[in-house]
Amino acid sequence: MQQDAPLWIPSQDLLTKSPMARLMAAVAVRHGLSFAGPDAFHAWTIENPGLFWTEVWEDCGVIGERSGPALVHGDRMLEARFFPEAKLNFAENLLAHAAKGSGDRPAILFRGEDKARSVLSWDALSALVSRLQQAFEAMGIGAGDRIAAMMPNMPETVALMLAAASRGIIWSSCSPDFGDQGVLDRFGQIGPKLFITCDGYWYNGKMQDVSAKVGVVATKLGVPVLVVPYAGDAPALAASLPDGRTLADAIAPYTAAPVTFAQLPFAHPLYILFSSGTTGVPKCIVHSAGGTLLQHLKEHRYHCGLEAGERLFYFTTCGWMMWNWLVSGLAVGATLCLFDGSPFYPGGEVLFDYAADERFAVFGTSAKYIDAVRKAGITPATSHDLSSLRLLTSTGSPLSPEGFSFVYEGIKPDVHLASISGGTDIVSCFVLGNPLKPVWRGEIQGPGLGLAVDVWNDDGQPVRGEKGELVCTRPFPSMPLMFWNDPDKAKYKAAYFERFDNIWCHGDFAEWTAHGGLIIHGRSDATLNPGGVRIGTAEIYNQVEQMPEVAEALCIGQDWDDDVRVVLFVRLAPGVTLTPDLDKAIRTRIRTGASPRHVPAKIIAVADIPRTKSGKIVELAVREVVHGRPVKNKEALANPEALALYADLPELQK
Repeated sequence: MQQDAPLWIPSQDLLTKSPMARLMAAVAVRHGLSFAGPDAFHAWTIENPGLFWTEVWEDCGVIGERSGPALVHGDRMLEARFFPEAKLNFAENLLAHAAKGSGDRPAILFRGEDKARSVLSWDALSALVSRLQQAFEAMGIGAGDRIAAMMPNMPETVALMLAAASRGIIWSSCSPDFGDQGVLDRFGQIGPKLFITCDGYWYNGKMQDVSAKVGVVATKLGVPVLVVPYAGDAPALAASLPDGRTLADAIAPYTAAPVTFAQLPFAHPLYILFSSGTTGVPKCIVHSAGGTLLQHLKEHRYHCGLEAGERLFYFTTCGWMMWNWLVSGLAVGATLCLFDGSPFYPGGEVLFDYAADERFAVFGTSAKYIDAVRKAGITPATSHDLSSLRLLTSTGSPLSPEGFSFVYEGIKPDVHLASISGGTDIVSCFVLGNPLKPVWRGEIQGPGLGLAVDVWNDDGQPVRGEKGELVCTRPFPSMPLMFWNDPDKAKYKAAYFERFDNIWCHGDFAEWTAHGGLIIHGRSDATLNPGGVRIGTAEIYNQVEQMPEVAEALCIGQDWDDDVRVVLFVRLAPGVTLTPDLDKAIRTRIRTGASPRHVPAKIIAVADIPRTKSGKIVELAVREVVHGRPVKNKEALANPEALALYADLPELQK
């Protein structure tokens, strides 16, 4: 999986002038230290959390009142509190560049497939936020109340969130492709005071009507509805609802004024995000304003090297935590590049067209997208001017070694590729890119600054060169405040602290590399245990999905004969059938590329593979179906009908 030479090496400019390099040098001077390199600096950040996060606050120019200790109860994960006496406002920090002479510069660029384009300046964004916050106040919505939004990834969504945050209102969003029950499973738990929706959205060139769904959700939630125009008829939809009005009507009485910002505790709730699993009703994960701001500033400023005025893009929907991550780019003065719709409509090069036209500095996407581009034969390195692109990030699932190679061969040979991994649980990353370290094929570069990431075995011992559980051994600011409706924190403790006492266990199956990087082998709750040996599903996908005959794959462990046997489902390329020769070729590829233990007992061709709305395959749901157990939260799936393909398969009865 590793090579003798790295795929990318940081330039001398990055090693001396990047924001991370400058921070490291400044910390060394201020504290009379000398760092041998980025690993030594990372070690200092986790040994001195109070000092480090104060440095981030100061260096990033956080607007707020910082007084008192930086960290209390730092030895107890569940009781730790960062900046308990500080006050700030999340929206004020994201809109700060509007007051720094950037007024007419673009804050947000938007493309909705080939149907919509718009630009919103910093001044225009601030003006819209001002009118919205006045409207929210007139509706009687204030600090601690919830607003729930089923919206596309468009500029109005960002403005609505900022208006909510400016008053201390808690924001929660999902994408409009959720079914009505999926929306209610989420928003029905949090008691919102307002439901915001679009009037329709574009996908694959077609307008998707949401009116029937909105009617059901609005009736069940029993709250006023704000309809934002996009792809349908906003006035007609608003008029059809008992308490509905359009965005234009809601803000018509108000003129833009300077935005006002409520000064709130560092730990004031900002977002409610939802787990996307299929093992029950989604968990409602509450994140703080201060913790989210500091963690995102750290990742954008130092790990991504973002500078004011640069163009930041991530392909995401409003139902994935990468949307929350993306919008925080405003805090460093970046221009957000939003896209909504299919990344392959009207053609497979649409996102690279956008990147070239708008000169992205950072292009964020998923490992599945990179693999799809590779399999489609698209090579932007030869077809697009990506000279401005300096960082490409990948998340959602482990990026295969072949995916790493393709980025450098097919997209851009000198780009910094950062495979990143974290999650909704922390609204950020545990492990990600580092501009001061080389990129090695198949490896994530390392842990985030200030995060005490490690890999432990089942006995709770740190391990090197072998697979184990990804853990974090010390507190960090973007830990959830709580789960909603979990007053004694029983669900919260069970989710992260049941495995090891006072240690965050993230649920990823991981491994340190010889270079100090990490490999994620898949979710640890989906690992396979044939003969008692733990195998990561990503190790199998890395082999089989490189075969041109296989479009994608899903692997589970089936209980069989007092053991577990590996079952591999494959969705084949068009026109391909699973012949005995192909079955043998798949087994040979896995045996030689991974190990004999990885070779599946059964290989079965299927027409579709179920996935969540954010594109993650759902191994656990398929495992439940195969074992005849119910899947409790099918509404989390983009294609729930695919589960039927796995029920009562005769091949698995023998």
